[in-house]
Amino acid sequence: MEQLPSPVHLSTERLVLTMPAPSDAGRMLSYFERNRQHLGPWEPPRTSEFYTLDWWRARLADNRREHAEDRSMRLAIFPRGVPDRPVIGAVNFTSFIRGAFHACLLGYSLDSEWVGRGLMHEALEACIAHTFDELRIHRIMANYMPHNQRSAKLLSGLGFAIEGLARDYLYIDGDWRDHILTSLSNPRWEPPG
Repeated sequence: MEQLPSPVHLSTERLVLTMPAPSDAGRMLSYFERNRQHLGPWEPPRTSEFYTLDWWRARLADNRREHAEDRSMRLAIFPRGVPDRPVIGAVNFTSFIRGAFHACLLGYSLDSEWVGRGLMHEALEACIAHTFDELRIHRIMANYMPHNQRSAKLLSGLGFAIEGLARDYLYIDGDWRDHILTSLSNPRWEPPG
């Protein structure tokens, strides 16, 4: 069965961001397997099923369905100009709420071999512009644990404003973790449609 092209394709100077198809399950699985230890302290516990091709095929199909239903946009990050390029990161805009809110949540991760090069800032600039201009989201919310200084610096540099502290916000790495709450509003927002 022929795979449809990605409904989202963003390019930056060094990166390509797309919505992988179910046929890309192996590349997504490889990313999470090789970064299991690196991402463990920052993400919720994963079941053993998460690390299977079947799970990723279903997840990638669901991602495209959710995007078509205006519920999320989940993108993989690839290095630009690299043949058979591996997935080196992920950017997820989820929990779209419309009505009077027009908001979503932002999550992201980057391969341990690629951190410290400004790549996530580059990726998020492109993704935020798309989310504001094309998806007509007004407010993006991103939260991080107080000791995560990389995320603090990244989000601040992108213009996210700190709004408060949520106690015991998410179950991460074996315990309930506090999170700093931040948001970024779209200064050019217009109603969808």
